[in-house]
Amino acid sequence: MSDFTFRISPNIVLGSYTTTRLGSFASEYGSKYILVIDPILKESGNTDKITQSLKDNNVEFFIFDELSNEADSRILARALELAKKSHVHGVIAAGGGKTLNLARALAAVFNNESSDLYSVFDSGEMKNEPLPLIVLPTTMRDSFVFTDKIAIVDARTSKLKVIKVPSSLCKLVLFDPNLISTLSDNQMESMAIETLCLATESYVSQKSNFFSDMIAEKAIELLSLASAEEDSAVTTPKEELVVQGGCMASLASSLTSLGTASLLALCVSPKQKVSRSLVTSVLFPYVIEDCAKYKVAKLAKIAHILKTCETDVSDEEAAQSYATYVRQRIAKANLPARLKDLGLTIEQMALAAEDAAKLDFINTLPRSMTSDDLFELIKIAY
Repeated sequence: MSDFTFRISPNIVLGSYTTTRLGSFASEYGSKYILVIDPILKESGNTDKITQSLKDNNVEFFIFDELSNEADSRILARALELAKKSHVHGVIAAGGGKTLNLARALAAVFNNESSDLYSVFDSGEMKNEPLPLIVLPTTMRDSFVFTDKIAIVDARTSKLKVIKVPSSLCKLVLFDPNLISTLSDNQMESMAIETLCLATESYVSQKSNFFSDMIAEKAIELLSLASAEEDSAVTTPKEELVVQGGCMASLASSLTSLGTASLLALCVSPKQKVSRSLVTSVLFPYVIEDCAKYKVAKLAKIAHILKTCETDVSDEEAAQSYATYVRQRIAKANLPARLKDLGLTIEQMALAAEDAAKLDFINTLPRSMTSDDLFELIKIAY
């Protein structure tokens, strides 16, 4: 076993109404910010909750919400131009994965000496000191928030770029269950399934260790409690449980690596404008069945945590019960069960497999895979 080293870069604050303390936290790092915010938050009324705290603490800010289906380098260039003209001291971001990744890229590139944004993209690494960054995830999970990598779409090619950034990039992550309360039941369930997938991928990753396993197991336990039928013994609100599970799953993922379903979903979403959560949830049970060939004991452990099988069944039966459990949740939520149900063509998925194989994550999947192996999995799920 290799040496174990553990360090968390951002501070974590998790709890109801943590958004009301945003202004106080932000004032520790500066007095002028660009607030990168998902446009959906305006519709739900959550933007006012976020900005009020900043106003109450005399923190200057301006809102940037020019986000399309995906945050790409073209939008990043626009945000960067506005941030530099305003001489901001830091970046605050509220939203889902695309919003947070755009904000992380903005904070990382702000002090870059080169005026050519694409030269930074092509180098694959940002070494300059980043601006202070505070993020408020609104979709319960983020596979990159605790890492030293950002994922952003290169507008020149519509392909995903994964770029290394300084580990000190993010200063603070605020998890507030109230920010996900406006999600529809279907959105909540698809994201909960994706979060469960994130924790599972971490658990079976080649890079897993005793500590990441402990975090992943706790994430799975919390997500199980959140998805259970009404239980008088569980007094914690569902929204709080899924946010706690999302925080733990995101942390476990940062300690290991993305898995097959998450990697393919990241490569499909930018080009085809399809929800990452939906792509992940479709692929998830097929990934479980594939992993059962070589990680059966770990999958059986998850099945027992979720109580999807009897205690005396074989590991193989337990692993299959886990895949069945995921399919039942997908069916119950009336979510798409096949990739073709998402309007994707097999040709589009073949391109996604090729793109995924070019990213470094391909080297840390639960088993050695090529683009051909990824495509075989896609065909089964199609």
